[in-house]
Amino acid sequence: MLTTVEKVILLQDIDLFEFILTEGLSQIALIADELEMTQGQIVFREGELPDAMYIVIDGKIVVTREKKEIMTIDEKNEFGTWGLFDDAPRGITATALSDCRLLRINKEEFIELLSDSPHLTESVLKRIVKRMKKLVDRFMT
Repeated sequence: MLTTVEKVILLQDIDLFEFILTEGLSQIALIADELEMTQGQIVFREGELPDAMYIVIDGKIVVTREKKEIMTIDEKNEFGTWGLFDDAPRGITATALSDCRLLRINKEEFIELLSDSPHLTESVLKRIVKRMKKLVDRFMT
């Protein structure tokens, strides 16, 4: 099991948390649960309502849509991120490609954390805006 400090170190490399200071990352680390998955185990299915985002500690996750492989997620990368903000059913299925360990950040706990911390909220919004601008730029050029 990861310590809180080890979780913070892992969270520092996660795109969504780019602008969050160490103190904020500590708060997120406290609500991040470690999960063990076996090869072939489904993390979540297409069509399910989102309730968390995930970060791969070790191992690999395959992401599919309509049974077609979209990508593989490896260590120190996140998936299901929009599940923290969107109530629409998931558009992908995530399955353990190998035995792996994940960090799971529960949506309700994350939203509660944001509601108690304007600084965290501002930092997350900055990152989302940066990501959206990058997408817009990609389609404009």
